[in-house]
Amino acid sequence: MPQSLAKLYAHLIFSTKGRMPIIGVPVQRQIHAYLAVLVRDLDSPYVVTGGVEDHVHILFDIGKLHTPVAFVEHVKKHSSKFIKTLGSDYREFQWQRGYGLFSVSPTHRDSVEQYVREQEFHHRKQSFQAEYRGFLQRYGIPFDERYVWD
Repeated sequence: MPQSLAKLYAHLIFSTKGRMPIIGVPVQRQIHAYLAVLVRDLDSPYVVTGGVEDHVHILFDIGKLHTPVAFVEHVKKHSSKFIKTLGSDYREFQWQRGYGLFSVSPTHRDSVEQYVREQEFHHRKQSFQAEYRGFLQRYGIPFDERYVWD
């Protein structure tokens, strides 16, 4: 086969350091838009961002040019630098060290997209911690509660 072709969807979730509720409504659109630009710049044309005050969700096609760890590192590093420019309240901003990256079947992409877009509604009923534990359990990822919430 002369071409290398790929279509891999992923759902990335990460929180603010200490789950601080610092991503308020006034800056959410800016942050989500900037995250989308970063992802598109990594050759991932399909991207949907969402989240609430203490975490973000990004659904995207990861493509074939970047390893997952390099992809996530780039997005977190550059978005953190951007957020620090949003005013004095954000000068010390940090993302948590860890993240969750989950595969998404093309047949489930639309439902995951809706889930990402409706984060505000979803979190009226469920905390970030409960949501994240649910993902880890559904994907069969073992975790130690002492270390998952840095």
